[in-house]
Amino acid sequence: MEEDKKLYTLLVYSENIAGILNQITAVFTRRQVNIESLNVSASSIPGVHKYTITAWCYADQVIKITRQIEKKIDVIKATYFTDDQLFIRETGLYKLSTDVVLHNAEISKTIRHHDAKITEVNPTYVIVMKSGKTDDILSLFNELNEFGCVLQYTRSGRIAVTRSTQEQVSEFLEEREKNERRGQHE
Repeated sequence: MEEDKKLYTLLVYSENIAGILNQITAVFTRRQVNIESLNVSASSIPGVHKYTITAWCYADQVIKITRQIEKKIDVIKATYFTDDQLFIRETGLYKLSTDVVLHNAEISKTIRHHDAKITEVNPTYVIVMKSGKTDDILSLFNELNEFGCVLQYTRSGRIAVTRSTQEQVSEFLEEREKNERRGQHE
């Protein structure tokens, strides 16, 4: 029996070099794996950027993709994880019809039940924001959508940190620096 696809999160670290994002996404394209979400930001290490990429694929695919990404000259480190290995968050924004929200108290109860926040109210629309795990954000969308009040909806890319005490790439960079110093003294 063939294994099922899983949602994997890749954490890729690189210097801030123009064109590296294109090189990374091209690896997924060549393997015909669709990127589910992508977030790029500075990391806790000065001068190092962190790419958080999610994709549904098989274990053998994610291993090959990670290896290919790590071979890129400007990539410092690439690793893949399953959800249980990371602390994960996303944000959902929901634009709701003010008229529908005002005429149905259940909508406000649903927003509170999901621990979401109303960030703006005007005569035309209400903006609701929810941070959390993907399933929680989708669950709120599905419930609000049943009320027929959703005018627009969007979800951010995933942000994630490992459950270890430091950036995983920190150990790698420290080891690389030691090897470089050792090479200079030889």
